[in-house]
Amino acid sequence: MANVKRVKRPLSPHLQIYRPQLTSITSILTRITGNALIVGTMLAVWWLLAAATSPEYFATADAVATSWFGDLVFTGSLWAVWYHYLAGVRHLYFDAGKGLDIPTAEKLGWGVIGGSVVLTVITILLVQ
Repeated sequence: MANVKRVKRPLSPHLQIYRPQLTSITSILTRITGNALIVGTMLAVWWLLAAATSPEYFATADAVATSWFGDLVFTGSLWAVWYHYLAGVRHLYFDAGKGLDIPTAEKLGWGVIGGSVVLTVITILLVQ
C-alpha cells in the first residue's frame, strides 16, 4: 500500500467559510413564514370556536387574543402574509425565466423584505 499523506480537511463548508446569500435566506424565510402563519390561524380559530362555545370560554380566548401576545402574533402573521405573498410573486417572476441573474435576484429579495414591512405598516395604519 502506498504511503498517502492524510490532510485534515472539513467534510463540507462550514459557516466560517460559507456565507449565506440573500437569495437563500429569503427562500428559507418564505418557508418559515408559511409555517408560522399556522400560529396566527390557530389563535383566530380558537377565538372563533370560543365565541361559539360559551361566554366564559370566549372571555378567556378574547383576553389572550387582545393581549400583547395576541397583538404580537397577529402583527407577525400580517407581516408573514405580505412577505409570503410578495415572495410568491417573485417566484412566479423567476418561473417565467426572468430576474435570474444575481444582481436582479438580490434586488428582488430586498424588495420583498422592504415591501413586506412597508405593506404591513400601511395595513396597520389603515385598519386602526
